[in-house]
Amino acid sequence: MAKRKLQSVILKLFRNKNDFNYLSENYIFYNVFKNRIAVKIAFFINGFIFANWVSRLPRIQEQYHADNGSIGLVLLALSCGAVLAMPFTGWIIIKNGSRLITLFSLIMYCALVPIIPLLPNIATLVILYFIVGTVTGMLDVAMNAQAVMVEQQYNKPIMTSFHALFSIGMALGAWCGALFTDLGLNLTYHFTIVVGISLIATFWASANLIHDRPDPSAKHDGPLFRLPNASLVSIGIIAFCCMIGEGAMSEWSVNYMENIALASKALAPISLSAFATAMTIGRIFGDRIRMKLGDKNLIILGGMIATLGLCIALIFPLPYIAITGFFLVGLGLSSIVPIAYSIAGNSKNLPPGVGLAMVTTVGYSGFLFGPPIIGFIADWQSLRLALGAIAVLFVVMTLLSARYKS
Repeated sequence: MAKRKLQSVILKLFRNKNDFNYLSENYIFYNVFKNRIAVKIAFFINGFIFANWVSRLPRIQEQYHADNGSIGLVLLALSCGAVLAMPFTGWIIIKNGSRLITLFSLIMYCALVPIIPLLPNIATLVILYFIVGTVTGMLDVAMNAQAVMVEQQYNKPIMTSFHALFSIGMALGAWCGALFTDLGLNLTYHFTIVVGISLIATFWASANLIHDRPDPSAKHDGPLFRLPNASLVSIGIIAFCCMIGEGAMSEWSVNYMENIALASKALAPISLSAFATAMTIGRIFGDRIRMKLGDKNLIILGGMIATLGLCIALIFPLPYIAITGFFLVGLGLSSIVPIAYSIAGNSKNLPPGVGLAMVTTVGYSGFLFGPPIIGFIADWQSLRLALGAIAVLFVVMTLLSARYKS
């Protein structure tokens, strides 16, 4: 009754009902648009902070007098924290809502990063990175759950646009790292400035994320820990193959350029830059292509392009040809994980956070275990053969995509 009275009062301010409907539709669109921008900010901050501290790893290593093995242990702790947190985050989201978990994770991430240069020894740094990994694992699931809800509001594919902001955040974060290094600013000042900017953006986003806390009277029975159900197993394996490829390119492409393609030390990092640039381009335009081709066809096409690119780099180990191959790998992989997350978040009979937790756990484990396994195979045989195994996984990913039934 009160709603009708309010509507009649507002209608008097307009000449007819069409004017009111126009205003109402635009108001709803404006709110949904703010939701989309807020979630994009979360993705951007995640990539931005990550790239800032990663770009200063040599300085962190120097400050703690750590060898490569010790830094590897630190990074392993980060990944273990993330993988352990992800499967439980779906249950936490059910109880508290993805908005609260997204904000909690963003604020904790901002609070923890400035502590990195202040610890007494490498052992405490390992503990800190495990906690940071736990926080970022929760953030990854929660912000993707928010992205799924925004995608549902738009009623069209927009997931890859969120992941594009993560890639852009990483690119800008890397440039910030280079700038602060060039200015000679110490780690404490650098990280404090970066998280200060991020907290301001988080404050704006906090008012515009989707409020999805469930009804307190609702019951959510189910185990605290859930593995992927039958309908999500193939999507989880596809995400695993894709993310093991992403990890391989991030960790080993420069090494391949220097030791196999015999590129100069100045040219070798261009392979990683080409891969990252292609990932960003693919994610910017991925939603449009997804609308035309559909999820299944785009994953198949992406898998074929990634396989072709990696085969080119391995068969023709020449610097510029290899760079072209790594660019194609980035282009092919760019939309696969966002589509996998979108499918998981829209899974029937599962809340978005639970489906996402299942698939991100399986997918991210590929990011965790892939690079070390490649290193073992490279020591046993050769890096070229190790990356050849990744090409085989790309073929498996493509075949699974062809057999997938939505």
